[in-house]
Amino acid sequence: MKVKNFACVIFILFLSLLVPFCRKATQEHRLAFGSSESRWVKKVLSRMTLEEKVGQLVVIPYTGRFFNRDSEEMGELENLIARRNVGGLILYGGEVYETALLTNACQRWAKIPLLVASDLERGLGSQIQGTTQFPPLMALGAVEKEDYVYRLGEITAREARAIGIHLTYAPVVDVNINPENPIINVRSFGEDPEDVSRLAALFIKGCQDHGLLTTAKHFPGHGDTDKDSHLELPTVSGDLERLERVELYPFRKAIEAGVSVIMTAHLSLPALDPTPDLPATLSPRIITSLLREELGFEGLIVSDAMTMDGVTKLYYPEEAAVKAIQAGVDMILKSPATEEVLDALIQSVKTGVIPEQRIDDSVRRVLEAKARLGLHKKRNVDIEALDQILASQPHLQLAQQSYEDAITLVKNDDQVLPLLDLDQKVAVFSLSSDPGGYYAGQTLIDELEEKLPGLISFYAEASTGEEYLNEGKQLAEGADVLIFALFSARRARKGSVDLSLNHIQLVRDAVQTETPVVVVSFGSPYFLRHFPEVEAYLCVYRYTKEAQIAAAKALLGEIGIKGRLPVSLPDLYPMGHGLILPKSVDKSYSQRE
Repeated sequence: MKVKNFACVIFILFLSLLVPFCRKATQEHRLAFGSSESRWVKKVLSRMTLEEKVGQLVVIPYTGRFFNRDSEEMGELENLIARRNVGGLILYGGEVYETALLTNACQRWAKIPLLVASDLERGLGSQIQGTTQFPPLMALGAVEKEDYVYRLGEITAREARAIGIHLTYAPVVDVNINPENPIINVRSFGEDPEDVSRLAALFIKGCQDHGLLTTAKHFPGHGDTDKDSHLELPTVSGDLERLERVELYPFRKAIEAGVSVIMTAHLSLPALDPTPDLPATLSPRIITSLLREELGFEGLIVSDAMTMDGVTKLYYPEEAAVKAIQAGVDMILKSPATEEVLDALIQSVKTGVIPEQRIDDSVRRVLEAKARLGLHKKRNVDIEALDQILASQPHLQLAQQSYEDAITLVKNDDQVLPLLDLDQKVAVFSLSSDPGGYYAGQTLIDELEEKLPGLISFYAEASTGEEYLNEGKQLAEGADVLIFALFSARRARKGSVDLSLNHIQLVRDAVQTETPVVVVSFGSPYFLRHFPEVEAYLCVYRYTKEAQIAAAKALLGEIGIKGRLPVSLPDLYPMGHGLILPKSVDKSYSQRE
């Protein structure tokens, strides 16, 4: 017995030693900046040439897919990293192992560790195939469980750091108060500045508690525009009082929450800077006087992509980059002419247009960010650990649950939903307002067909002709219920997130019949404005496979519905509206207080 007891004591002591080690291992990415980090920054900065300093202020794009070592793409990437010393990368899409291997290769080429960023607004799955993807921020704004937002940040951080990404260009803190906004829309938490600020702070904390730098964007606020800054320079015309109350408020709160980076917007805001045709990105009044001095932001300032027409239609790439640095921007993101911009910035310092101290200030901020991330100690990722971290079952389950909980029932006249009579004839019109390339709604149809064997399905896209649409109408004749699954992807340079006119008319024609009409929006919540007479309207906020599975469950009553609108539908329903529909056979619902 004594031997067994002694063995137990030894085992317990072993565990007591192991627990702190495990805790330390799980916290290895926590952000920190101490004396060793400070010494590294000072040492590196003191030894840098002007060319190396300027390189640190430029971020270039790459894609996580396979490239042959001798390919032109790899040669160009290596040249900009090894010879021109660019300071950062932005990842646009890719596969898991290709991304990790390529990112490690890039880090090996770099004299100074690279700061790797990506737009991870919905988790790593926003960019990398097969990883965890959450619904958009507006969907999380529809959920009453705030811990989802923190967990989104945490899971994003764990998966991003595992694959070699250090900075997410998220969260969007724009307040979407304009229903016609073609580029923000469901990327925003909603239309209430308080809600946006509160939820953004949770996302920031979730990410940064687990070692991922975050970005509040797009400063000073892109929510009240009806133009896409990828296509032109939009104007936000609010006065100072309105801007302070709506647009600027979430940025102040994000700074208080400790956000690491702020991204500028290519917008004109006459109340802040009346200079004609001057994007906020290039405005010293907005970037230095307002953001740095008045708001007191001390972190990194990065431009929005400098390939966007909100800048390129007005300024040459070199001119825009110089003006951005003069305005107070620290890092130039995705210039259309990287080498020319590097040369222009170097020349501007040599000729005294930009003081070298101004460059040093930005380089110091860049190096401090890299030191906080621990990149001066470890820059490469462990390939062997990827299948232990990415897309784990707990991550995927939480993401799927968030899709389900976000679903918002706006209308349910005559209690059309749920579809409990499995013998009824149901016709599903899957309508994509985008041109080709994918079969929108296939997952939804597959899920419904399992329970509704008599289901009739019809698919159309933006270019589908009137004759074929009429065939769809005939196909659905005699249906007991008509379901319109509406898809219109939010995409840069598309100019709109609205529906095709012929699809709007198709729904309106259906409303004129005696057949109940159910509309499911797999995108913008504002579609209801086109046909407010429909019997039932569901907002799902996103078109992914996970969203379609959740929508099918909601339609069939397999899950309860409890989401609330994070935005108002003008002249129809206020923000916060949402009908509660319990799971299964109980068809009663109550108006949300």
